[in-house]
Amino acid sequence: MDLSYSILIVDDVSDNIKVAMNILKENNYNFSFAMDGKEALDVIKSKNFDLILLDIMMPKLNGFDVANILKQNPKTKDIPIIFLTAKTDIDSITKGFDFGAVDYITKPFHPAELISRVATHLELYLSRKIIEKNNLDLNVKIKENENRYLSELESSQIELIHTLTELMEFSSDETGKHIKRVAKISRLLAILHESLNDDDAQIIYNASPMHDIGKITIDRRILEKPSRLTEEEFCEMKKHTTSAHHFLKRSKRKLIIAADIIAYQHHEKWDGSGYPQSLKGEEIHIFGRIVALADVLDALTHKRVYKESWSFEDATKYILGHKGTQFDPYLIELFKNNIESFREIIEE
Repeated sequence: MDLSYSILIVDDVSDNIKVAMNILKENNYNFSFAMDGKEALDVIKSKNFDLILLDIMMPKLNGFDVANILKQNPKTKDIPIIFLTAKTDIDSITKGFDFGAVDYITKPFHPAELISRVATHLELYLSRKIIEKNNLDLNVKIKENENRYLSELESSQIELIHTLTELMEFSSDETGKHIKRVAKISRLLAILHESLNDDDAQIIYNASPMHDIGKITIDRRILEKPSRLTEEEFCEMKKHTTSAHHFLKRSKRKLIIAADIIAYQHHEKWDGSGYPQSLKGEEIHIFGRIVALADVLDALTHKRVYKESWSFEDATKYILGHKGTQFDPYLIELFKNNIESFREIIEE
């Protein structure tokens, strides 16, 4: 028998305790004893037990009261209790089971009966603990598998985003560099934003490269036109936001959802004069507001087929001048207070 089994015997008659211990001693159990209910509760506070043999008729606190207290305590409620008593009436037996006893042995003890019932309930208790531990281990493994699955799923989303943005990079090395700088600027703004956390910053970093993915549906002659677009051409160009939304909106994955928001809203303006939905102020998702600023900052400071690059100072002047009209005022303050950090990204 496992020597780790600990049994508490509670009886106000010391001879009854000695008899029970003598009967059970061949099994090498670890014994503790108490001679009233209050003492029993004090002992249980300092030691762990696998089984309690509990007399019913005792001074101070009877066995029913002790059992009731133990069953109300989450730390002791699962310890099996066998009532030991000379009372054999149905009401007492029923009451004992109502208070959570697992068994009921009458005095005087029959050695074979006591040995058998104690062994049975110890084995049941051990089996229950093993099952609970296995269930806990299983739940941990399930959680680990879920986390691994989610991690793999997120990696797949990032890989998909990289694949799609490579379509943009393929058309122009400058487009590829633009995508990377916008991602870094966006992440910095998210890190500085008091309402966003590290997870938000990483999401926007991974999703922002999709901001112009809808341009793969736009005629290359419009995309590469070196002169100012006609009104008709500009209307066609604006469709890249809705085109992206059309094929990204079906996903329920967080990175693709973020990419959809960014691609759809990064041309909206704080005052409502942007496109495609003319959203205003905080109607524009924070991801859209951030990438809108990042996109303009990088576009102004780098050469395009239709324009020369601006100096960082001139681009900064433009952005600060459009606080509250084109851009979120709070984001402009973050930009203004961290100018040199943004300059490093632009000029690296």
